Amino acid sequence: MTFRPEYLPERLALISDIQAAEYISAGLLEGREDVPSIALNKAAEALPDDDGRLRLDRVRDLIDEAMTTFRDERPTVADAWLAPRLHETLRLTRREAAEKRFWTFMALGVAPDYVVWRHLSEPKADDTHGRVARDRFVGPHSKQTFARLWWAAELFRDGPDYRPAVVACGNQDMLNSALRLDVIDHRPTALALVKLMERGTVRTGREVNALTSAVNAAAATLMYDVIAPDVERDGEALRDWIAGAGSALPSPRNHLPEGPEEERASREAVEKLVDHFAELFADAQVRGRTSGGSE
Repeated sequence: MTFRPEYLPERLALISDIQAAEYISAGLLEGREDVPSIALNKAAEALPDDDGRLRLDRVRDLIDEAMTTFRDERPTVADAWLAPRLHETLRLTRREAAEKRFWTFMALGVAPDYVVWRHLSEPKADDTHGRVARDRFVGPHSKQTFARLWWAAELFRDGPDYRPAVVACGNQDMLNSALRLDVIDHRPTALALVKLMERGTVRTGREVNALTSAVNAAAATLMYDVIAPDVERDGEALRDWIAGAGSALPSPRNHLPEGPEEERASREAVEKLVDHFAELFADAQVRGRTSGGSE
């Protein structure tokens, strides 16, 4: 069972992990209790009223749509749909997205019901309740429910094109593995990983994990940004995109939104890494793979 917050303020806010701890009960983690939203909002730190990006209703409407659209499917399927739309709706800079208190408020003050719906585990044989891991509310960006989606959309998008992010978010092993790696901050690296998925070079979770491990290990001796440099990012395009947030229409539901009009990554750089990563993967240890290449 999930509970929509009884009180939702007009604006997004910040709340620290220390403050949040008071509201993360065993009942919440088991999906049996709601967050005391009135008390939580009193403890939260308000954000500026003049920033059009911080309207809570647009984010909440998007989350409601995700739960409605995917109510009859596995909740994991919602990641690929929600990630680009959350990114396009919030229009944050990377510095703003690094503010952990923002995501903690998103999880507790905006949509604790989504966190439970998306991450509640199946009950174990000796228990009547499933459980949500605490780090889905207050964890690092690779674990926290909404931070992981925003960062996945940011790191895997190709300029305004969110399609690579959809592919990455459609594979839980890629989403869970890649976000923990520093090398994923290099855009041609991120896009090359997606290309290998699209081409069927890697398909299973074991293969994805083996690929990301091999790519990360090789980065210790090979500088990907030197052999496959990214194009210079256009800060003005991002600023213009952010400035248009207040007058932007709600993120489209039936087709992908568009990100900032930044230049796309070099195809040559991406293809160079695709070839290199394919060679790394051919030599990687994949659990269960025989010498003939099958699992």
